[in-house]
Amino acid sequence: MKYFLITLIFLQTISTVNALEVKGFKPDASVEYKKTDKKPLKLHFFYPPDYKKNNAEKYPAIVFFFGGGWSSGSASQFYPFCKHLADLGVIAISADYRTAKSHGTSPKECVKDAKSAVRWIRKNALTYNIDPERIAAGGGSAGGHIAAATGTSTAFEEDGEDKSISSWPNLLVLFNPVIDNGPDGYGHSRVKGYHKQISPLHNITKETPNSIFFLGSTDNLIPVKTGEDWDRRIKAVGKKSELHIWKGQGHGFFNYRNKVIFDEILVKMDAFLKSAGYLK
Repeated sequence: MKYFLITLIFLQTISTVNALEVKGFKPDASVEYKKTDKKPLKLHFFYPPDYKKNNAEKYPAIVFFFGGGWSSGSASQFYPFCKHLADLGVIAISADYRTAKSHGTSPKECVKDAKSAVRWIRKNALTYNIDPERIAAGGGSAGGHIAAATGTSTAFEEDGEDKSISSWPNLLVLFNPVIDNGPDGYGHSRVKGYHKQISPLHNITKETPNSIFFLGSTDNLIPVKTGEDWDRRIKAVGKKSELHIWKGQGHGFFNYRNKVIFDEILVKMDAFLKSAGYLK
């Protein structure tokens, strides 16, 4: 009983750290992208200042997925990132997805929703003036996991969707992501029946997009070695990888609440996106 209570408190702490809700930012539009048996899922759009639908310009896009241990969370966690990137000319989107708390689902449904979100954005690229070849996926912790899974896992596609439209992103922007679901990785007990298919670290191929990976040196959930393994394996298949480690920082360090670190991260992220042709 004592062990159960300690475990429960630990999991609640993880959820609180990663399910950060941020106030003071308002999307320009929120659009339903997927129906569920409960609350429908929405994409929350932030547009560039000069944005007009149906003009000739095609904008790069990025979709973010919030953290919360696949159990809870708020799309507002990435609103500050979206506002920043929108001001620089990117159509930035923060996505809802099903969680254990909101829909009683498992991690594989989270991945299905992330893939659905990327596919919906690409399917509707013309409507929103999005370049379908410049769609990045990003996220933090469990949200980083499902973002990474969109560019690594070939499983967990939603039934009934048009598979001729790719759910594969063109770039990955990851913040202390859960990328190892193996026996020694995070969340293995929740995905052990299919961990080989859902673990991003174990599904890297030459098709995996270039990526940037942010991690704290004292993260108690995602060891530095795991980030180094990701970096090494991405480079081994001939793709670009950047690994940035913040000394003395733990899990969730990237969140907007620490403005100094947040601004430092933006500098690194912007440089990576510029090198990939997403920023002018």
